Amino acid sequence: MSRAVAAIVLEVAFLALAIGWRSWIQWRRTGSTGFIRPRRGAAPLELAGAVGFVTALVLLVAVPAADLAGLTRIEVLDGWWSAGAGVVLGLTGIVLTLVAQLTLGDSWRIGVDPDARTELVTTGAFAWVRNPIFTAMLAAATGLVLLVPNAVSVAALVVLAGSLEVQVRFVEEPYLRATHGQTYIAYMASTGRFVPRIGVTAPGR
Repeated sequence: MSRAVAAIVLEVAFLALAIGWRSWIQWRRTGSTGFIRPRRGAAPLELAGAVGFVTALVLLVAVPAADLAGLTRIEVLDGWWSAGAGVVLGLTGIVLTLVAQLTLGDSWRIGVDPDARTELVTTGAFAWVRNPIFTAMLAAATGLVLLVPNAVSVAALVVLAGSLEVQVRFVEEPYLRATHGQTYIAYMASTGRFVPRIGVTAPGR
């Protein structure tokens, strides 16, 4: 199996499971797919996060196509070891994404509805980091860079990381602070943002 084909298999698995299947479960349980678009008049940073996320997904889908079209690979990463590590990291990222999504239960959303009040989940992977779904997605995207190391995969990872950082810092965290108050502030002070112990926020900041 070529690297590009392996990347396509991973991407189809992610889209089918983490987006398609998870949305179907959410719809069956709540009547909503969980997809929330930015509202009219949304703040520029909220729009930037959403546009960046969609752009990253488009770039990720384009990675194997660019490889098949002959785009030069990054030589230092173009070895058997990186291909194997990429597949393992990609699969691990997909599995952890699903586990974290299912842990959220009915609170799972893609996007933020300012008028909704969802349960604050701090168990499972959420006991280690506040955003394990995004951490797992970044791991999967890093796996794709190792599997198909070219300019498109690197750009996709950079755009994804930037858009998730904007989404978390300027959209989700303000919403969760406003919704859950001191409970979420205490959670921020004890749990890392994407990596354990990194990105904790002292109360009052």
